[in-house]
Amino acid sequence: MSETSTVTIDGRPALRCERHLKHSRQKVWSAVTEPRQLSQWYPFRVTLLEPRVGGRITFDDGEGTTYTATVTHYDPPRLFAFDEHDPDGKEREFDDHLRIELSDEGSGCLLVLTHVMTDPSTAESASRGWQACLDALVALVA
Repeated sequence: MSETSTVTIDGRPALRCERHLKHSRQKVWSAVTEPRQLSQWYPFRVTLLEPRVGGRITFDDGEGTTYTATVTHYDPPRLFAFDEHDPDGKEREFDDHLRIELSDEGSGCLLVLTHVMTDPSTAESASRGWQACLDALVALVA
């Protein structure tokens, strides 16, 4: 079962995607924090992930652009969050913020992905994209 809603966080538009998974929180945690597995469902390949608050993440879009992020929360196996930075190095007032929360639910877990967006005009396409990404995550952990 999945559910996606549009919410407001700190005055900014955000997507909130929920997935009820049949798999343990620890198994899903590995899929969202280990670079090899994360690369299989996240929109970009992960080339670096420092698993700690303040750690760096580097993504490669496969088309010559590298994106960076900074880990803002890292609480295994419950919370992983990061701020994505502008790939052009242009200063923005806000970065996109991604937050992945896992909680036990019966014999499985509940995954909540929240994407706080810089550009609210991308909400519809981002929602479709995250649904596809989460479908790939479900297939990966299966």
